[in-house]
Amino acid sequence: MDIADQIAQYLVSGLSTGAIYALIGIGFAIIYNSTEIINFAQGELVMLGGMFTLFFLNSLQMPLPLAIFCAVASSTAVGVLFERLTIRPLKSPTPLALIIITIGGSILIRGLTMLIGGKDTHALPAFSGSEPIMIGTATILPQHLWIFALTALAIAANKIFFQYTITGKAMRACAVNRRAAGLVGIDVKRMVFFSFAISSSLGSLAGIIVAPLTMTSYDVGIMLGLKGFCAAIIGGLSGGLGTVLGGLILGVLESLGAGLISSGYKDAIAFIILLLILFIRPQGLFGKAQTERV
Repeated sequence: MDIADQIAQYLVSGLSTGAIYALIGIGFAIIYNSTEIINFAQGELVMLGGMFTLFFLNSLQMPLPLAIFCAVASSTAVGVLFERLTIRPLKSPTPLALIIITIGGSILIRGLTMLIGGKDTHALPAFSGSEPIMIGTATILPQHLWIFALTALAIAANKIFFQYTITGKAMRACAVNRRAAGLVGIDVKRMVFFSFAISSSLGSLAGIIVAPLTMTSYDVGIMLGLKGFCAAIIGGLSGGLGTVLGGLILGVLESLGAGLISSGYKDAIAFIILLLILFIRPQGLFGKAQTERV
């Protein structure tokens, strides 16, 4: 395989990985835009998607589609419960306190999952076989096509919800100005509730569709969550097309770096990109600089 064929293969793999990062990054952006909270427990909700699916498949012997549905519902319930027990009771919390709480929630969820599910790594079955498909000179697994399709569907549904539904518009109003939204009759607490529910469902879906390729265990959420956070930062925490492009860019650069330089730098590349973005353009590549009137 010559260098051009290798690059084509890296690009295909990178786009698939980047789609997962984009889906996780949108979850970060939704919560941030509604509450100004960076939810560092988002990665554990990604992990729970895969682990719940494994439980429903193996322990309850559910068919795969039903197991996936129940896993998304269960992970969403965990995310909502986390918001109810840790975020909602706080009165005027500082950003630092919120960060510490979400990190503590991440550690707690990971620890409980380890105690209940063990430390073993598990693989979910591929959705539609594992026979490689040729795309030009590159090969792609059917699971990659599922990743592209489900990610595109989730992003489109997210776009429609925020643009054309009353609840979505109310959440956008809270993102612009929570106090003004409350003054015109919007239930801000309910919008925060919805933001955690949507974010949790997107994160769990990401964990489920990537599990047949990367496998799942109690600790996979740490790195996936951090890379999703990087995608959100690159996109300017917009929750829209910017975050999608941020995830795809991150996935492609990570894949090219691992293939052309060394796989040992695969994880480091994401954080190098994050640091460069924060130093050079803190509002993200696709975000607009904000000014505050006083």
